Amino acid sequence: MKKYLTYFLAGTAMYFGFVGLGYAETTVSAEVQYIFNTLLFLISGVLVMWMAAGFAMLESGLVTSKSVSAICAKNIGLYSIAGLMFWVVGYNLAYGIPEGGYIGSFTAWSDASAIDTGYSDGSDWFFQMVFCATTVSIVSGTLAERIKIWPFFLFAAILTGFIYPIEMGWQWGGGWLSAIGFSDFAGSTLVHAAGGAAALAGAIVLGPRIGRFGAKGEVKPLEPFAASSVPLATLGVFILWMGWFGFNGGSQLAAGTLEDITSVATIFINTNIAAAGGVMTAAILSRLIGGKTDVILMLNGAIAGLVAITAEPLAPSPLLAIVIGSIGGAVMFFSTKLLFSLKIDDVVGAIPAHFFAGIWGTLAVPMSNSDTNFSSQFIGVLAVTIFVFIVSLIVWKILAATTGIRISKDAEKLGTDKAEIGVIAYGIRD
Repeated sequence: MKKYLTYFLAGTAMYFGFVGLGYAETTVSAEVQYIFNTLLFLISGVLVMWMAAGFAMLESGLVTSKSVSAICAKNIGLYSIAGLMFWVVGYNLAYGIPEGGYIGSFTAWSDASAIDTGYSDGSDWFFQMVFCATTVSIVSGTLAERIKIWPFFLFAAILTGFIYPIEMGWQWGGGWLSAIGFSDFAGSTLVHAAGGAAALAGAIVLGPRIGRFGAKGEVKPLEPFAASSVPLATLGVFILWMGWFGFNGGSQLAAGTLEDITSVATIFINTNIAAAGGVMTAAILSRLIGGKTDVILMLNGAIAGLVAITAEPLAPSPLLAIVIGSIGGAVMFFSTKLLFSLKIDDVVGAIPAHFFAGIWGTLAVPMSNSDTNFSSQFIGVLAVTIFVFIVSLIVWKILAATTGIRISKDAEKLGTDKAEIGVIAYGIRD
């Protein structure tokens, strides 16, 4: 009884301290901070891992019904490859980088947890690994319905083991971008624009699906390119939206103080309303310009709003967060039209939602974060996207010249489920 009375009195004192004095200064032990920080990494990492399911469902819903099993195989494969490669070489390539440097060490990660770091090294490895997997997930949907699965897996290994760790280390590993003042809180450019750049390079080398564009560049009618399941794609977006709370919230990287956990709550709010702004902007534009309220553009509007706010989800006011997400939705809408005009076939719209919206979100950071400036943001965007695009383009061209990356015309007409996987997603088909 005495123990419970003590708890009650302590809780009452804390309550009146918070209410009467605002954010009263509190102190917890280093061990307690270590526990809360580690839990933030682990719980947020699980949410980001769940985004793998979101990508799988979104892509499965947006491809045609003859390519759904292939999408599922690619997504579980790429997540596994990312986990292996980020352990073998990726983590230390990113975090073994000298201060202000360009590249880390080509060694495997090993746990060296100590309480004075503030969190378990293992929890940090897991959290960073799922970000790595997100980057390559962006590539999968763009190249759907005409790419061979094993060359894609080879590219996934190179992207997750080498390309992504190098460029993200320039900022999050304390490299040269960090030294010049570049800021990307949770990866609008380091993750999303980078994944979009790799996807763009692949789409250029691979070419569009057979019959996707007419002789004059016009986009063919929906059939035979109709989405297999709009409800499934919608479920995928809601899963991604949910996972994004871990993506952005976990990037606070600490939950052991009152200030940190309050910041996480603010990040949740801004993340949510930016996505909402992206959805409604896409809905309005599709209605005004296309005459129909396009649900697929609305789904990608959510992704674009989420991507745009990811570069700085803490500093903006709620109104500014809505503006950033809404502009992200508009950027997605018009860049989708741009890709059509260039005859670049992005099956799920990942390049507009991740590449273009990611660039916008990163350049918008100085609007709310006074510690940044436009020139540093511009340099960072150029450096990351050009590096990832050029290296990815070289890798795709080497794969095309050696293993080949595109299935045959007959196989494409048959569908990647039958041609590549041998498992039909939706029952028996002729």
